[in-house]
Amino acid sequence: MRRGLAHAALLGAAGMLLAACGSRPAPETAEAPPAEAPISVKAVVVTMFEIGDLVGDTPGEFQYWKEREGLDTVMPLPAGHGDVHVDAERGVIAVITGIGTANAVSTITALGLDPRFDLSRAYWLVAGISGGDPADTSLGSAVWAEHLVDGDLAYELDAREIPADWPTGYVPLQASTPYAEPRPSEHTAANQYFRLDPGLVDWAFALTRDVAIPDTEDMAAFRERFADEAARQPPSVMRGDHLAAMTFWHGRLMNDWANDWVAYWSDGAGEFVTSAMEDTGTMLALTRLGEAGRADPDRLLVLRTVSNFTMGPEGVDAATSLAGEHTGYSGMGAALEAAHAVGSRVVDAIVADWATYRDTIPGTAE
Repeated sequence: MRRGLAHAALLGAAGMLLAACGSRPAPETAEAPPAEAPISVKAVVVTMFEIGDLVGDTPGEFQYWKEREGLDTVMPLPAGHGDVHVDAERGVIAVITGIGTANAVSTITALGLDPRFDLSRAYWLVAGISGGDPADTSLGSAVWAEHLVDGDLAYELDAREIPADWPTGYVPLQASTPYAEPRPSEHTAANQYFRLDPGLVDWAFALTRDVAIPDTEDMAAFRERFADEAARQPPSVMRGDHLAAMTFWHGRLMNDWANDWVAYWSDGAGEFVTSAMEDTGTMLALTRLGEAGRADPDRLLVLRTVSNFTMGPEGVDAATSLAGEHTGYSGMGAALEAAHAVGSRVVDAIVADWATYRDTIPGTAE
């Protein structure tokens, strides 16, 4: 009450002061400058890491896009992992999310909420390297995914305490045994499994299946050490599904788990081919942005290219094979080239036919 009286007295004194000074005309209000229109984005290229500088040295996933796609304008993204690189004329932007699911979620969300960009009709292309299952693919191959499965959300027992009749110590959340049926609730599954628009994936694969991917003598020699026919083939563009997990796992038994885990969560529709880290996080962020009206998750494409195998060749134990990974991935160079060569054909097609693809997702027009 006392504060109210003081506030009233202050207002009264101010009124008397104005009266003593005489009335003045209200100052002219300057018109605020018009807000700059957001950049209308046609395509977002999503990469996960870079090595050293962004141009001119040993490339990571981003460098070829930066050097070859005219992404010359740099716009800071303070809440993301790094800057946004922009070709405003074409409506193409690219980001580096940082490695891991958490980095992917935070960077994609920061970008999606940035008012400088109109992403409501943008297509999102994840273009990155991965491990590949030698039963299904070969070094350097470019793999379009339709099914994305998260490999982190689970219960886990130490390998020394796994019951003898269990195939793995990994147990789905809300379950008490591996691969329990029925599968856990929709609430859990909604964060565990995503299916991309099949028509869009079909379109991207058909558009790029003839892209030539470089091969090398070293890659060919390493492939020959594997018994699987798929592993021994030259690199190609193909279809295959993706497991995203924060742990860099390796070895035959873990590879068996990856196949079973993808099949379990996709109800047998998915075939595990590539392994990396971020893509379920990217899709989750886009799903939430879609609910906020900021992006369309049906416009996501995931292209993973095989820099290494998820298990070693015949006669090499898992620990030895994993140690060899630290000396460098034998398919790294080809995989980075493939990610740009295959992915850029899709980006170019979207930009060239934007009059159609702005409102109609490729693969659904017929």
